[in-house]
Amino acid sequence: MAIRVLIADDHALLRQGLKRVLNFEDDIEVVGETEDGQETLARTLVLQPDILLLDLNMPGLNGLDVASQLQAAKCNTKIIALTIHDNDNYVLEMLKNGASGYLLKDVEPEMLVKAIHIVHEGGAYIYPELEERIFGSLCVDDDINEKAKELWRTGRGERLTARELDVLSCIAKGFSNQDIAQALFVSEKTVKNHLTNIFRKLNVNDRTQALIYVLKHNIMKLD
Repeated sequence: MAIRVLIADDHALLRQGLKRVLNFEDDIEVVGETEDGQETLARTLVLQPDILLLDLNMPGLNGLDVASQLQAAKCNTKIIALTIHDNDNYVLEMLKNGASGYLLKDVEPEMLVKAIHIVHEGGAYIYPELEERIFGSLCVDDDINEKAKELWRTGRGERLTARELDVLSCIAKGFSNQDIAQALFVSEKTVKNHLTNIFRKLNVNDRTQALIYVLKHNIMKLD
């Protein structure tokens, strides 16, 4: 029986490219495409695909929100994040919220297909450079979610969440709170809450100090 895959990404060109690659595989079937987080959550729960290829940056709900809600719903679909983000915090947060794989968008087709097969068979697959950097000599297997939780807990200081990194990325672009709220599809109150948490975690007093800190410590990169 073919491995049923749902592709979630807000860029139509990328979805078409992924579909074209996967359609060459006799044992993989693309059962649908989605372009925003809310649609992805709803269709995953209805279609129950074997694999969800999930982008992190999508309108509505981001990929992390989708993964978290699917985990809470006890959905059996296995998640492979497919993203541009190579930050350790993004990787660990996705994995601790139930994802079984994490790939970067420059992945070769052969590696993508390999990851789909490994995850479908109950294993875990992390983009090799990220696996080596984050997990080192640890064996990346079906305990990957617990290992990610442990690494998150034992990381130096309090880790910034993926959403907090999104806020910082917007700050780097000169966005106001209103601009950030519109870009991330949240309220201005939520943005202010994120900023409060960021300042507390980094022990800084304002946006400029926060941005300087994360750039100096290689916590994030400017696009």
